[in-house]
Amino acid sequence: MMEPIARSVTSTDWITLVLLGSLLCLVAAKVLFYSRFLNFIILPFNNKYIGLYNKKERLFNGFQTLLAMFFITNGALFLYFANSLFKIVGVDQEPLGFPMVFGGLLVFLLLKVFLQLGNGWLFGAYALFNELIYKKISYLTYSGLALFFANVVMTYLFLDSKPAFYVGFFLFLSINLIGWFTVLKNSQKIVAHHFFYFILYLCALEIAPVVIIGHLLK
Repeated sequence: MMEPIARSVTSTDWITLVLLGSLLCLVAAKVLFYSRFLNFIILPFNNKYIGLYNKKERLFNGFQTLLAMFFITNGALFLYFANSLFKIVGVDQEPLGFPMVFGGLLVFLLLKVFLQLGNGWLFGAYALFNELIYKKISYLTYSGLALFFANVVMTYLFLDSKPAFYVGFFLFLSINLIGWFTVLKNSQKIVAHHFFYFILYLCALEIAPVVIIGHLLK
């Protein structure tokens, strides 16, 4: 006679709503800014998007906002899964834990952008900082696509899968490294002319936050 085994099943209803909400942001960006979206979707393979829109529009516009919401939503969900897999911090593994991660990521990114812009204004290199941030954010939001697919896989296909998480993280990191390489390659003259400010930006506003967060997580 077989013994009954208790099996706990985690509801994915709220995760489905989160993924659907992020997908709606992506669809809205495509519908409202169709030609721009087509250029954006090939960003890692063709730098046309940066060349077309870097000078025309800056950081805060409808297209960037929709893509930023898509990235933040999927980034927060990916971090939520990371905590579930590796028990990084003591966030309650219930739907209420996700808004905490979402809010923390949103505040972190907004604070980082405003500090970078403020630093550029303070040292008289606002145009340089604005251009670097625009290019970097373009690749960062694009990497949200990799996180979206990773979240879908970890939600519906391979639950609690560390390999799926690692693949998603590798794609996320690769896209952003391509972005950094492309930005530096295409901005050599600007960076060389403002080398001191670039090093200050890199150390104070790129490396330092990662070090601080890593120390806090320990």
